[in-house]
Amino acid sequence: MRSAVLFLICFFTLQSLHAQSVGSPAASLILSERERARIVDDVLEDRFTNLLPKLMRREGIDMWVIISREYNEDPVLKTMLPSTWLSARRRTIMVFFDKGEKEGQSDGGVEKLAIARYDVGTLLKGAWDIDVRPNQWEALAAIIAERKPKKIGLNRSANYAHADGLTATEQGEFLEKLPAEYQKRIVSAEKLAVGWLETRTQKEMALYPMICRLSHQIIQEGLSEQVIQPGVTTTDDVVWWFRQRITNLGLDTWFHPTVDVQRADSNDFNHLRTFSKRPDKEVIQAGDLLHVDFGITYLRLNTDQQQHAYVLRPGETSVPESIRKAFMQGNRLQDILTEQFVAGKSGNQLLLAALDQAAKEGIKGTIYSHPIGVHGHAAGPTIGLWDQQKGVPGSGDYPLQANTAYSIELNAAVDIPEWKKMVRIMLEEDGFFDGTKFRYIDGRQTEIYTIPRTLGYVR
Repeated sequence: MRSAVLFLICFFTLQSLHAQSVGSPAASLILSERERARIVDDVLEDRFTNLLPKLMRREGIDMWVIISREYNEDPVLKTMLPSTWLSARRRTIMVFFDKGEKEGQSDGGVEKLAIARYDVGTLLKGAWDIDVRPNQWEALAAIIAERKPKKIGLNRSANYAHADGLTATEQGEFLEKLPAEYQKRIVSAEKLAVGWLETRTQKEMALYPMICRLSHQIIQEGLSEQVIQPGVTTTDDVVWWFRQRITNLGLDTWFHPTVDVQRADSNDFNHLRTFSKRPDKEVIQAGDLLHVDFGITYLRLNTDQQQHAYVLRPGETSVPESIRKAFMQGNRLQDILTEQFVAGKSGNQLLLAALDQAAKEGIKGTIYSHPIGVHGHAAGPTIGLWDQQKGVPGSGDYPLQANTAYSIELNAAVDIPEWKKMVRIMLEEDGFFDGTKFRYIDGRQTEIYTIPRTLGYVR
């Protein structure tokens, strides 16, 4: 615990020292590239030292072999590279061997080797002497024979692209050199890979609130009179403002933002269209209900958030009551889902239980929530898809684990009498499940923003 506290103190001290004057609260949360690298490497070392042994033992795999070639990296391997490595080099092979706990001896921990021409940073020691064994596959086979693992995990998976990073070419060449005795010990490392990707450590969760707050602040800037002039600004203008803002702040994103409107006209809003194609460009008008879908990538963690703003008509000072009540139904649907979070439940069980409770309460809900972390649509239990509301075979059957993060993504369809139509309150907020309780990492939107702003920034 003390190390975590020291980490936080150092981190926020660095924030203060390296804050950039870009003219918004968000800018004060951006570190220099050098300081980002230090944090990334510190978090990675902690994950290798404290998380990896637990996961390998949980899944009963004593050797994990990850193989990648430059520019065709295994998704797991990319999360294991040090900050100064932006890709694999030639062919990079990582071997993790659990020395295990022996009676009367200290824990041997996990040996971390690179069958490559170089050490991989300071964490994986290069174990290929090219003068002794010029063939890289023979060097790998020798390492395996020396350690005699009981199970060799390879990244192969039908359910998760994240855990299916071993290519057919690499597998074929590897097996040509691996003795038959050890080929029989090969197993899928799917659950180990998913566990590595989905588990958030204490150090990561010290960072994540700041990252989610930064993303929230950018949304609040974009959904304001600073960016939007009714009758002039288009939804596409706002989309590109978000993209440019991300670039100006020195950040990145994992998807192109979406901005769309619902309004009192004769057109029915088809939320399925937002998934199958991008919304048409619209000029934003007074009386519009705006919706944004936005996320950033920072310090190797991602956000995914959807929020709403209402453009005040002349004379209005607040969001119309019917729309405000509709928004409350969206918040209630969030609660219904997160109240179902119990360790060991599958994503499909969470989905069906939440939809059943929503129906009992008269809420017309659609749920399509997903894990988030080192990927935006991350590995772990899928909790519905927009076009699969009866369950998702495979990834939906995966159980909820402790110390995992999720984007609570859903919508509630609500009738607005004065509009003579239905609106969809489409919400998405990032949260964390510690094994017992769920919490939003940086809170959630509970009031619709107004343009111009009269209610303040409320998460």
